[in-house]
This record gives sequence, C-alpha cells and structure tokens, in this order.
Amino acid sequence: MTSPAARIVTIHQDEILTGEAVALDVQPIGFFLRALGTVIDMIAGLILLALFSLAATFLLGIDLIADSAGRIVAIALVVIVIVVIPTAVETFTRGRSLGKLAVGGRIVRTDGGASGFRQALIRALVGVLELWFTFGAVAALVGAFTPRSQRLGDLLAGTYSERTRTPALPAPAPGLPPALAEWATVADVARLPERLSRRIAHFARQASGLDPAARARVAASLADECLPFVSPVPPVDPETFVCGVAAIRRDRELRALVLETERVERLTAG
Repeated sequence: MTSPAARIVTIHQDEILTGEAVALDVQPIGFFLRALGTVIDMIAGLILLALFSLAATFLLGIDLIADSAGRIVAIALVVIVIVVIPTAVETFTRGRSLGKLAVGGRIVRTDGGASGFRQALIRALVGVLELWFTFGAVAALVGAFTPRSQRLGDLLAGTYSERTRTPALPAPAPGLPPALAEWATVADVARLPERLSRRIAHFARQASGLDPAARARVAASLADECLPFVSPVPPVDPETFVCGVAAIRRDRELRALVLETERVERLTAG
C-alpha cells in the first residue's frame, strides 16, 4: 500500500494549495464577464474625466484645448483618471473596482494572495496602452488566449481576476460508515469524475427510500464505476463502499469551500 506521504498530489491550473495541503478550486472570472467589468470601469473613467474637465474649465477659466496651460491641465487630468485613480482604488480595496463589483470579481495575485500597490500600478500603466490607446483591443486579444482571461497587465503584474461569489456549501449527506473510519485516513478519491461523484452523493442521500433490490443493484453499479478511481479499495459491500466514497468527497469539498470562503473574507477585511 502506498503511504500518504509518498502520494503525488496533482494541482490543477485553477487550484491553490493551502498550507494544510488542501487544493482550493479557485475560479477565475470568465472572458465576457471580465470584458464587461473592464467596459464599466472605462465608462466610469470617461465620466470622471468629463466631470473633472468641466470643473477645471469652470474654476480655472481656461480652455483645456486651445490654451497651453489648459493642455497641461488636460494631460494631468488624463493621467489622474487612467493611472492614479485606478491604482489607488485597487490598492485600497484589495483589487476591487466598480466594474469588478458589478461582475463579482477581484484582482488577486496568481498565488491567491491579495494584490497590492505594485500590482495595481503595473496594471494601470500597461492599461494605458492595451485599454485606452487601443480601445481594449490588445486586452481582448490577449485575454481570449490566456486560460484565466488575463490581459497583458495581469501577465506582467502576476495577477488575474478571481470569482468572489463562492458557491453555497453542499447539503448534508450521510456520514462515514464506521467500518471505513480507518480506511478514510488513507483513501484517495481525488480522481473521481465530477459527474460520477454527484451520482454517488445523490444515491447516498436517497438510498434509504429505495426499494431494497433496486438499492443493491444501483450500489453495485456505482461501486463498479468507482473502482478505477479509488485507492485502496476497502473489503466491504458495495453500498458501504459507495457511501464511504460519498462521505469522504463531501467532507473534503466542504473543507475546501470553507477555506475558500475564509480566504475571500480575509481579502475583503484586509
């Protein structure tokens, strides 16, 4: 039997390994939601620029286009709106902005930590080229071909937009059969396909209400499907085996969701 210490744990691209060796399934915002959030931020920036321009014209009494001093003020306002304000907002809100709030996202580091001033500044400076000078064309092109819909600024800053609206915790399911308590400490069920895992969980919740013959038949069928994905296989009847797999999967997914929720709350509080 392979010891737990000798196992190789595969961390997928959208997972973060915590200090407790639990892989969190951290979901990035999709391309279209990311684009929508960016458009909202850019529209908000244009509105701010228009308001600042009107205020400067009224208070200073200069033409921002015709006067040389006005052109200097106009350039300063543009820098403030497209670099200074986005950097300050992302720094003090830990990666949030109006657009990201609207789509349920947050800018985080690729290791899952909160983004800071350096990341926000890099993203804002690169955004001048890929968002404002090209009307978002460069950002859209790069984002369409990166797995996490990262734009060029994200790639240089080491960030991406994470989904902050975490799914609800799974519903209660039967606990681990006592006969499998020792097996559960060494069981490997990580390779179980998601669709099969859902079927097993459904069976574990509904088993008590099934006809005994149908219950035994379904349990045997599910157990046969599980065999290639579970190691080691305990010497128990099919239903106990299936219920044990369902309990372990649920406990580990529950733990991962709790850790992910706590992490999002720490980012929000920080």
